[in-house]
Amino acid sequence: MSFKTPDLCDKFVDKIHHLQVADPIFKSFGGTQTFCGRVTTLKIFEDNAPLRQVLEEKVEDRVLVIDGGGSHRCALFGGNLSKLASDNGWSGIIVYGCIRDSVEISKLPIGVLALHTHPMKSNKRGGGDRDCLITFAGVNFRTGSYLYADEDGVIVADDKLV
Repeated sequence: MSFKTPDLCDKFVDKIHHLQVADPIFKSFGGTQTFCGRVTTLKIFEDNAPLRQVLEEKVEDRVLVIDGGGSHRCALFGGNLSKLASDNGWSGIIVYGCIRDSVEISKLPIGVLALHTHPMKSNKRGGGDRDCLITFAGVNFRTGSYLYADEDGVIVADDKLV
């Protein structure tokens, strides 16, 4: 699937009421720069135990959006989880927080956006909420909406655009 987020904004900004553009706060770490798919949300804070369970699901054209509270005290996502996500069909991961194993992640065919890297792993207590409304970067992310990301930014729409 080929698209450019600027072209999608030009084409749909006046036609679709629910087109949101994320604030430019993310860095790209994945081996894929352009990715899209239906959103699944996960809200966790310095605890990535629920993350493995979600990424073990076989999916197609899905993007996992993780609200990690913007924490810079540990990484929520790393190389092993990135490989698991890629193997199970996830097209992209967005982390409102930190990742680690950035070199390993950059070699995998998956889009990964996050705030920064951090060498410390997260806790494994098991808390978190899935498929809930999460808000960061000026966007309301809902499970079932569509996300499009490339080198120019991230947009979210209620309806499939391409």
